[in-house]
Amino acid sequence: MFTVKTNINQYNTFAEFAAAFQLNEKDLVITQTFLYEPYMKALNLPCKFVMQEKYGAGEPSDEMINNIMKDVKGTAYNRVIGIGGGTVIDISKLFVLNDVENITDAFERKIPIVKGKNLIIVPTTCGTGSEMTNISIAEIKSKHTKMGLADNAILADEAVLIPELLKGLPFKFYVYSAIDALIHATESYVSPRANSYTQLFSKEAIHIILDVFKGIVKAGETYRMERLGDMLMASNYAGIAFGNAGVGAVHALSYPLGGNYHVPHGEANYQFFIHIFKLYVSKDPNGVIKELNAILAQELGMSAGASLQPEVIYDELANLLNNLIKANHLSFYGMKEEEISSFADNVIETQQRLLKNNYVPLSKEEIKNIYKQLY
Repeated sequence: MFTVKTNINQYNTFAEFAAAFQLNEKDLVITQTFLYEPYMKALNLPCKFVMQEKYGAGEPSDEMINNIMKDVKGTAYNRVIGIGGGTVIDISKLFVLNDVENITDAFERKIPIVKGKNLIIVPTTCGTGSEMTNISIAEIKSKHTKMGLADNAILADEAVLIPELLKGLPFKFYVYSAIDALIHATESYVSPRANSYTQLFSKEAIHIILDVFKGIVKAGETYRMERLGDMLMASNYAGIAFGNAGVGAVHALSYPLGGNYHVPHGEANYQFFIHIFKLYVSKDPNGVIKELNAILAQELGMSAGASLQPEVIYDELANLLNNLIKANHLSFYGMKEEEISSFADNVIETQQRLLKNNYVPLSKEEIKNIYKQLY
């Protein structure tokens, strides 16, 4: 019913973590320069450092990962330490695997998935929750989509939460990241694989995230600085929930948009979130989503009376999120109307791993209509 194999650690500063974990020359650290300069450089650590952005901007791709692999080939290391957001974390997970020449072979499972190194993950955004999951996502450019590798071999041995590392996250990326965590919590809450254990974590994540969001709307963008630790913990809770129960159609439909137009993961998910949950409610308002609706209504300060229509709850949620950052039409990102059918086909063909976690099944025609209405 429920598994958490990763140890969870928390430190106030990166320096405290480095000392406690005795970072050394046998550690491969994958991170980014904007994190290295303020938090790591002065410590003069003897680790092998890889700066991810030198291999390309945006989210991970097979090309990016393969190029890093070529550069670290022959380097002796016992631990992989990923310090960054979703891109760095997804990449870092793959560097614990044995005998990988072309990472696409791992995603397509053409080679054995065998763990050969210890993995430590230090998230620097408050959205992916990926420090708690056995999933790595990458754009496979030859297929024009994103693919996921889900295997316990890439599960972190240690997750390390350091609120200090969120301070430099620009507001836009903070919001998209936190909305992604909210989607993890809501999708996992209504997943067929959910149970009372996973829902404990989903519910608490929803509570913290919406409480912080309301605080930001009331007090302004800088309010988030007072709650960095809370939001990092909420993201972790949501990661635990979806690591056990899975996510569904919101993520599945976002992947062709992200893969073709390089829309960041959390931002892509946001465009589909409210619409898909409204569709869920219209198809079956009386299942577990009824519990979720009550939770959302309470957190949004709405009356829980029987007269409250579920659609009104999602309108209120959309209003809160739009006060933080506006949702866009899919055409804003460059998507073309003639791509609606091919995107739907792509989801059906490549995202069954996620679609099986939907609250209710969605047909290809329904998926096509979602793209059409959001276009």
